[in-house]
Amino acid sequence: MRIKLEHGAGGEIMEELLREVILKSLSLKSAGGIGLDALDDGATIPLGDKHLVFTIDGHTVKPLFFPGGDIGRLAVSGTVNDLAVMGARPLALANSMIIGEGFDGEDLRRILRSMDETAREVPVPIVTGDTKVVEEDIGIFVVTAGIGIAERPISDAGAKVGDAVLISGTVGDHGIALMSHREGIAFETELESDVAPIWEVVEAVAETIGWENIHAMKDPTRGGLSNALNEMAKKANVGILIRESDVPVRPEVRAASDMLGINPFDVANEGKVVMIVPREHAEEALEAMRSTKRGRNAAIIGEVIGDYRGRVLVETGIGGKRFLEPSAGDPVPRVC
Repeated sequence: MRIKLEHGAGGEIMEELLREVILKSLSLKSAGGIGLDALDDGATIPLGDKHLVFTIDGHTVKPLFFPGGDIGRLAVSGTVNDLAVMGARPLALANSMIIGEGFDGEDLRRILRSMDETAREVPVPIVTGDTKVVEEDIGIFVVTAGIGIAERPISDAGAKVGDAVLISGTVGDHGIALMSHREGIAFETELESDVAPIWEVVEAVAETIGWENIHAMKDPTRGGLSNALNEMAKKANVGILIRESDVPVRPEVRAASDMLGINPFDVANEGKVVMIVPREHAEEALEAMRSTKRGRNAAIIGEVIGDYRGRVLVETGIGGKRFLEPSAGDPVPRVC
């Protein structure tokens, strides 16, 4: 077996690598809570009547600076969001940088300033780190780890038949913005990444309906909305039906997607949360999302069903239905 780009792209090929190579090579995968074998957004460790949530993420993006953000904002947001979707208030971050010889010092300062500004939005301190410089001209890779405290940990496997499915905003923004920027596709309104920390959105919903009424959460990063929903359906052994017309997509993102031949459901988002809640709390959760800066375009996009367990269905605008398959790999590489 040789590692390919697709093995890190968040789709079915990556899941095969995780299950067949990584998980089978490690014997101790849990500290008493949600462990590595759950393949969730982080791990949980029981701590008295609460839970410590721990996560780590490597970040590589091309270009390093893109419309709406940069690798520094991406790194902090990605780690905060992995904590948030497990119900954890972020407590602290660690930052490790692997820098290629010859990397521009002012670019490094710019990345660090961006990390600091993003962390202050949450707020969460960056308390420790590590820096390595290598001979190869690799640019920069940023690895961030985070810890948080959860009163009641949330997994991505808790969906129940009858639940409602919500998304906190428009999909496809990050991946399509980067691809359009790379390809030099210009629009009257510049496409921007959605990269941002989403703790505020998650906290607002929890304060409104209670943590116990958030059944499952996931941030739709690599593989996009398609991959996130398929993972949630498969892990909970339920079906998920979404209405295509209810999924918010910016017109410029849809136009760029058509030009590039990419489905916006399949590409990474870096400032959104998919949340599954009981149907009776769906409208309250929606209003809570919309009351926040990052959740103004939130929508109820579907429901959890008893049919087609482990699969995701899309109801089209003309009333037909089709399966929403997870992508084999991310159609836009090097975006997170």
